[in-house]
Amino acid sequence: MENKTFTISVYSENNVGLLNRISGIFLKRHINILSLNVSESEIENVSRFVIVVDTTEKWVQNIVGQIEKQIEVIKAFYHVDEETIFLESALFKINSSLLFDERQIQNIIKESHSEIVTVSRDFFVISKSGRRSEIEELHSKLKPFGIMQFVRSGRISVSKEKMEVTSLLLEELKS
Repeated sequence: MENKTFTISVYSENNVGLLNRISGIFLKRHINILSLNVSESEIENVSRFVIVVDTTEKWVQNIVGQIEKQIEVIKAFYHVDEETIFLESALFKINSSLLFDERQIQNIIKESHSEIVTVSRDFFVISKSGRRSEIEELHSKLKPFGIMQFVRSGRISVSKEKMEVTSLLLEELKS
């Protein structure tokens, strides 16, 4: 079996220590987590972990099975990239003088469909949402000008397939 990128979605109660136990499942198998995001889900008091890994389908099936054995976990799913719609976000902090002195910076912002979120005397901040490759491309274009700070979020993702997640999870919660 060949390695692929998988997005694992874990719906759980919001309890202390769960993230540590979930990351331990990956650690035991020597599988690196490429991206991790935790947020509220569409169901009140239920959190959603979005974990991105590069592994085989057999390993991802085993991992999802182990994750579902955690008491607080309601349900876990996995998808390949073609089955999901996903984005990441990034912020770039750049020296303000460049915004006015380097016309090319304005073109880069416009061409990359980025936006300026704040401007101060010393710096300005650019926001970009999109695929990781789009963010990496913007990073490489801005790097020669000097990036003061850079941060990228983990992947956020929804499935293309109609999933009655709410009803599935509510059934799991009842049992």
